[in-house]
Formats: sequence, C-alpha cells, structure tokens
Amino acid sequence: MKVEGQVFVITGGARGLGLAIAQAITHKGGICALVDLDQAAVDLAAASCGTQSKGYVCNITQEPEVEMLFEQVLADFGRLDGLVNNAGLLRDGMLIKFKDGQVQGKMSLSQWQSVIDVNLTGTFLCGREGAIAMAKAGNGGVIVNISSIAKAGNIGQSNYAATKAGVAALVTTWAGELNRFGIRAVGIAPGVISTDMTDSMKPEALERIEKVIPVGRLGDRTELADAVMFIIENDYMNGRLIEFDGGLRF
Repeated sequence: MKVEGQVFVITGGARGLGLAIAQAITHKGGICALVDLDQAAVDLAAASCGTQSKGYVCNITQEPEVEMLFEQVLADFGRLDGLVNNAGLLRDGMLIKFKDGQVQGKMSLSQWQSVIDVNLTGTFLCGREGAIAMAKAGNGGVIVNISSIAKAGNIGQSNYAATKAGVAALVTTWAGELNRFGIRAVGIAPGVISTDMTDSMKPEALERIEKVIPVGRLGDRTELADAVMFIIENDYMNGRLIEFDGGLRF
C-alpha cells in the first residue's frame, strides 16, 4: 500500500507509541486521525503531524462513541485506508497474595475488567467499525493490532496478558474474514519499548531490564513505528504477528 494521501486512524495517538506511528505515517505523506481521551493533547499531537491530520476524542470502550468516530472520519476525509489499534491500559497485580495462611489480596474484578474493556473490547469495536468504513470506501486497507510479548503470559499481568493474546488471535481471524474486501490484518508484539513510563524509571531498574534483553537495550518507539510502516507498505504481509522484542523472552 502506498502511504501518500491515505487516511489512517491511530488509537492512543496523543503520545508515546501512537504518536510515533502517526508521525512516521505523515512523514511519508499520509493523513492521520489521532484518537485519544484528551482533546487538548490529541489536538497538539495532530498539529505535529501536518495540517491535514486531525485529533478526535473517543472512549473506545463505548460502542456509540466508536461508531460516531468512524462515521466522522469518513465524513471528514471521504475515505479510510488503515487503522492502528494501539490504545492500551495496564492495571497490573498478582492473581492472589497469600501469607501465613491468609489471603492478603487478590486481583479485583475492576482491575480485570478495565483492562479487558480498553485492550480487547476497544480493539474489537475499532476493528469492526474500521472494517466497515474501509469496506464502504472500497479502497481496501490494513488493520494493525498492537499486541505484546506478554501474550504468552507474564507474572502479575493476568488481565493484560489475556487481552494481548486475544488481540493477537484477532489478527488471524480478521485476515481471513476481511480478505474479500481487500483489507489485511497484521499484528506486532512489542517487548519493552522506551516510552514516557520507562523514561521515568530509576536507572538501576532500567539497567536490570536491559541486561535480560539479548540486544542489550530497550526498543525505541521510532523502531516500532518503522515496523508498522513495513506492515502498511508491504501488501503481502497478512494474518501474521511480528515479534518485536530484541530477543527477550519472559
């Protein structure tokens, strides 16, 4: 797929990985509809992506809001060519905490459900409405789901790991279902990528993480954006998940 003149929706686009992906797309002449929860932040992000890009506020866990979002993107741009399901939430915790024969704590239902709602339900809703918009536009397209190395399971992340495994499974499912519309579905499972969260970590904590990554460092958000661009531009990439983790295994 050529990028120039094409329209892409990027969820979680106000900062971090989402913004890096949007900037990579617009650097090649694409147009981005950046989606997040804060209007001021997403407008600022969109301004950094050229005059044609635009920011939208949407709670991706709410079906009516997601439906309205994609209807508005079509109304504003007349087409949709790609979707990057990047928005995600962490609410880490152990399944149970047990000491001296007594339960000290457990993962709450709200911890579980909030992550399911954003990471899995939000991806489903945006994928569904994005597919509708692309099918209506009739130009084919691509959906990129951002999964995680945690899809294989990770201690303290029952909720997050479950959602990222689900997001990965949707890639294969959607690739088979949407092929007749010319829509591809591909995923990326990042390891530990440098973000605002890792930037705020103590140096000794970062050093411990880097030591267990075979390449010896965190991934850079621009490198992840490059991987997304490879997927977008390579029309033979479909139904597969790229493991983007520097060789790290939990």
